[in-house]
Amino acid sequence: MRLKSIIIFLLISLACTKSQEVEVLHTSSSNSERLPLVENKKIKNVILLIADGTGIAQISSGQLNLVGPDGYLNLQRMPVTGIVKTQSSNSLITDSAAGATAYSCGLKTDNGMIAFLPDGSFCKTLLELAEEKGMSTGLVATSTITHATPASFAAHVRSRGSQAEIAEQYIESGTEVFLGGGREFFIPQDQEGSSRKDDRNLIEEFENVGYDYVSTVEEMQNSDSDKLLGLFANSGMDSENRTPTLEEMTNTALSKLQSNENGFFLMVEGSQIDWGGHGNDSEYVIREMKDFDNAVKAALEYAEKDGETLVVLTADHETGGMTMMTSSDDAQKLRVEWVTDYHTGVPVALMAYGPHAIEFSGWNDNTDIGIKIAELMNFGEFPLILE
Repeated sequence: MRLKSIIIFLLISLACTKSQEVEVLHTSSSNSERLPLVENKKIKNVILLIADGTGIAQISSGQLNLVGPDGYLNLQRMPVTGIVKTQSSNSLITDSAAGATAYSCGLKTDNGMIAFLPDGSFCKTLLELAEEKGMSTGLVATSTITHATPASFAAHVRSRGSQAEIAEQYIESGTEVFLGGGREFFIPQDQEGSSRKDDRNLIEEFENVGYDYVSTVEEMQNSDSDKLLGLFANSGMDSENRTPTLEEMTNTALSKLQSNENGFFLMVEGSQIDWGGHGNDSEYVIREMKDFDNAVKAALEYAEKDGETLVVLTADHETGGMTMMTSSDDAQKLRVEWVTDYHTGVPVALMAYGPHAIEFSGWNDNTDIGIKIAELMNFGEFPLILE
């Protein structure tokens, strides 16, 4: 019986494996200079970069396709590297809601919960603590801005599916910059494309409390307001020919937040690397890795110039069980293999640059990341549970 079970398992595994070839860039790349460790000093700003669904294979496939085997992606130039364990409180395989909550609150929760705990209490987030300290804050994503990862920093709901409610909570969050997709959750039910079940027009409500609403890259770049709501798609943002790019949104967020003498906290998510993994679509993954890595470049350039900014980069989980083999007919080509269309429990990479970056080396639980950021920023008691 045991042998029969093993054979069935192997047959199922083979049947679930999807194979695709990935282009390898063989021209030499000049993008090979590693960033140095910098002097430890008081941290003024934090940029947290989350590559949703991204494991080592996703990073490596992006590197080989975009800069070649001898080059480095911008994220690979960061001087400190660690590893993150990703399990949630009720599963060895986390989802994005529990994964992001571990980062935002420093606590485990059940899959599907947004800064909300299994006992019905909720947890204070890094973004909320930053706001209480007088810092400016921002959320940037290529998914709906109310999606699981950004929501976990500025809202508290039992279910990640409550995106209309998450949008409502954003108005009260104090967050200065929201950039991403998801217009459907901000417009009243009688407007085309709305996913709301009431007549609230949250765009107007945001404008009434001082936000500038923008829906194009030109409007975003021309806005002179320090409070910005940018919704660039009804649902998630287009992956091909994305406008604005994640880099453009990141640069805009930085330009809005940097004027605060108390500093800022900015979370930037490359949301759709995960979607490429769910679809077992290598081209999608590589396209999204490029968009995300360009945003990483913007963050690192800002941090290098500023000198008081900590940049931390990680993922909430890996998606797809992506791995790479050489092509059967050409050793200079890669064959990507996928073993699932869902998340895996494989640990993910952690990278850091800036003052005290070395604190993010070694093996970490996902809850450690938020705890370390809170400690370095002197946020006080953390994790913090509220009734």
